[in-house]
Amino acid sequence: MISVLIECKDQENALAVSLAALVPGAVEGLIAEVVILDRGSRDGTARLADAAGCKFIEDGDLVDVVRAARGEWLLLIEPGARPLQGWIEQLVQHLALGGPPARMRPSRDYRLPFFARWRRPLSALEHGVVLPKRQAIANARSGQSLESLGRGLAMKKLRCEIVPAAVLAFS
Repeated sequence: MISVLIECKDQENALAVSLAALVPGAVEGLIAEVVILDRGSRDGTARLADAAGCKFIEDGDLVDVVRAARGEWLLLIEPGARPLQGWIEQLVQHLALGGPPARMRPSRDYRLPFFARWRRPLSALEHGVVLPKRQAIANARSGQSLESLGRGLAMKKLRCEIVPAAVLAFS
């Protein structure tokens, strides 16, 4: 089972999209919990997280959040990202094999136009990051962002796709 970690600030609409996409994983028993690491939201993020049954942590330290996660694996995604069909089976297979950190492939059908993708800084969480909790504990530093925890890892590409949040253009 995995814990999903999402870090956000004033991204209620984007968060709703991601949480809706994660429901099938919870129904299948893959997702143990969804943890929303909030960085000072003033919108309805807290209400949304509560209504969805998420664990909501305001301005928590990443080290403590990772240690408290219930799953033995973590899925780090950005608000607004949507895993597409087949992601549950791919994650189950990857976890069963005890593989290295991994990420999903960018969607072939839902993506930014070429010039919008070109020279755009990539988020480490744009394609999701799946990693063992023990590795996340070893790499996490106090005051660190979730995005920086997912950066610089050697990752395998899973055979499932994700729609990055940038495609949905939330403001």
